[in-house]
Amino acid sequence: MKAATFYAPGDIRLEDVEEPRVSAGEVKIRVRNCSTCGTDVKIAHSGHPNMSPPQVMGHEIAGEITEVGDGVEGWAAGDRVQVIAAIPDGTCEDCLAGRLTVCPHQKSMGYQFPGGFAEFMIVPREVLAVDGLNRIPDGLSFAEASIAEPLACVLNGQELARVGEGDTVVVVGSGPIGCLHVRLARSRGAARVILVDLNPQRLAQAAALVHPDITIASSETDPVQAVLDATGGRGADVVITAAASGAAQEQGLRMLARQGRISLFGGLPKDNPTITVDANLVHYRELSIIGVNGSSPEHNKRALDLIASGAVPVADLITHRLPLDRVLDAIDIVGRGEAIKVTIEP
Repeated sequence: MKAATFYAPGDIRLEDVEEPRVSAGEVKIRVRNCSTCGTDVKIAHSGHPNMSPPQVMGHEIAGEITEVGDGVEGWAAGDRVQVIAAIPDGTCEDCLAGRLTVCPHQKSMGYQFPGGFAEFMIVPREVLAVDGLNRIPDGLSFAEASIAEPLACVLNGQELARVGEGDTVVVVGSGPIGCLHVRLARSRGAARVILVDLNPQRLAQAAALVHPDITIASSETDPVQAVLDATGGRGADVVITAAASGAAQEQGLRMLARQGRISLFGGLPKDNPTITVDANLVHYRELSIIGVNGSSPEHNKRALDLIASGAVPVADLITHRLPLDRVLDAIDIVGRGEAIKVTIEP
């Protein structure tokens, strides 16, 4: 079968590999869609400390079961499924306390286990052990189901930031994650959503799809002042930095209303991970700075439901559909910011 295998930064090979065989406790699927994200670009350029090369990449996975291993119950060939990306061990102190997103022993599809940029893949027993294989609701396409994984991360972030009824929410970054944040904030009752991006063209493309109340091109205007002007000087209840930008994080703090919350959703480069925080601003305004790390299996289930119910539509965010033999093109398109969401259809 064909698979896209990471060997080293700058060395991803589309190659013929042996089709995997299912073992006891596992499920084999025919991958129908595996969508791409910014993390794939980072891996392609810089690798990842959790990668075990050579490794088949791809972690936003949806497909159809072709074989079920001995001892697996409740699944059958032909079932349409979505697979979690981040796999907690389910047994450590954090997991048992309900903190599955910060499991210190977490593994991931496409990192320690072969991922979805392949024609077939194995869903390992570790995924099944934490109920991480999800049935795709009737009427939902494989492509839409593959977006459940990033939406699950967005859902985790908005729950931690307590996005809710009547909030003014600023989303910084108009890529696929920013678009999902806009739509999820709407579904959670936000009164006003403001979308900010450095790139006016990318911002316009995203805004035409997700329709924020206000757009701010931060390359053309001071985004902090623009948010303050738009809110009568009060500031935003929630700022979500869906971009790998320390400047955006620093600006986001200054956009917040009293008792506002900032979600540092986008991580920073490993070689430049620090920002300057005005501690007095945080102190006197009672601001909250919130970290976000992936999602839990339960978040994935709920994300699928949000998509299937129409609460968070995603089909129109998929701007490019490419075959597996163009996976390197897909990663380049994402890296250049020319798409909202690119999905691979092996």
